[in-house]
Amino acid sequence: MRYMIASFTHKNTNIETREKLSFSDKALLKRFYDKLLSLAPVHEAVVVSTCNRVEVIISTSEVEGVDSQLLRTISEVTGVSLSELEGKGAIYTDANAIHHIFSVVSSLDSLVLGETQIVGQVKDAFSFSYDNGYSGQKIARVMHNAFRCSATVRNATDISKNPISVASVAVARAKEIFGGNLGGYSAVVVGTGEMGELACKHLANAGANIILVTRNIEKGQEMAKRIDNVTVTVEPFSELPQLLNHYRLLFSATSATEPVIRADMIEETTFERHWFDIAIPRDIEDGDYPDITIYAVDDLRTIMHQNLKQRESSAMKAYAIVGEFTEDFFKWLQSLSVDPMIREIRDMARNCSSKELQRAIKKGYVPKEYEKQIEKIIHQAFNSFLHKPTTVLKHIADQPQADTVVQSIQLFFGLNSEQRKALDTYKCDYQIEKDLYKKENG
Repeated sequence: MRYMIASFTHKNTNIETREKLSFSDKALLKRFYDKLLSLAPVHEAVVVSTCNRVEVIISTSEVEGVDSQLLRTISEVTGVSLSELEGKGAIYTDANAIHHIFSVVSSLDSLVLGETQIVGQVKDAFSFSYDNGYSGQKIARVMHNAFRCSATVRNATDISKNPISVASVAVARAKEIFGGNLGGYSAVVVGTGEMGELACKHLANAGANIILVTRNIEKGQEMAKRIDNVTVTVEPFSELPQLLNHYRLLFSATSATEPVIRADMIEETTFERHWFDIAIPRDIEDGDYPDITIYAVDDLRTIMHQNLKQRESSAMKAYAIVGEFTEDFFKWLQSLSVDPMIREIRDMARNCSSKELQRAIKKGYVPKEYEKQIEKIIHQAFNSFLHKPTTVLKHIADQPQADTVVQSIQLFFGLNSEQRKALDTYKCDYQIEKDLYKKENG
């Protein structure tokens, strides 16, 4: 089984294209999954779609030519031209694919290095895929190891100390604009999802009062109870046009597929406004608004780069951990292969029977001239004895319980001699990836 990832991120794809690739519409996402899994080589898939990235992760029986099929399918479902996709994004295969997704889940590839949201976002994406039958054993192996890798990175480094996110960076920028203190100001926050709540909490810590705009008043009121130290007023979505034109500060983070703040809602004012659109697709309709400065996700890069510099040493340590997990994953994966294990069990049986036969001959229990015939009978007996277990093992090889069964058999028989073969190519790929990282980050 092979692995492949098509990756479109803030590093290689502009925000306009990422908006088109967003799978926030569940019906569109399911259509994409169905079309993707109809491709002959593709067995399982997970799609991670956030404000900063779209990652299409697949397990496939082969990689030759599959990248073209993958991009063509993305193009057909999203409407983004194939030429546009080919000029952006990145394709990773096998060891590089595993190294990439481990890096993503460990927040090493995030716009905000060390942010903690990505783990939950990937878990949600995997749960959706698994629960709907789009992924199984092959990708589950990757995901479970990715989450273990992420936990190790968090515990062994300071990369997620004082965790930050796109929302916290947006609030930090707002503080800079308003002289370092938001006390006495009020901010409109549109959306009650995770990003909206983070924005509210960071605004509250900065001393700003909050006007929370939501389509679900009950949900908004529940969220308001979780925000301490400041006044949180919950308003229905119908009040948004009026609120837009009365306050200087706005943060919008909905999961809508179309702009929720349209040009026809916006009026000219006598004061300057600063709006932070931290949604993908963007919540604010494109337009020329003279008294409004709009900051989209990609406009916050300067602060992101400062964050990267501050966490550089932790990042290098974290990258080393990701590399170790990548190597260990393929060692473990190789160890789970049923065929080498069956061969090793048969070899053990053959060696044991041969030793006992030689001992019997040496002690005179068996005439030397019968050695070949007896050896043949013993080996045939062992082959007959092992036939049923061999058949069962091959049958469950692709079942979810296979990993547990294989590891139990390895423990019982003390098998390990085949585990480290065929790893040199993966080590080489990882070394190349690590060297590229060093060059890119100076």
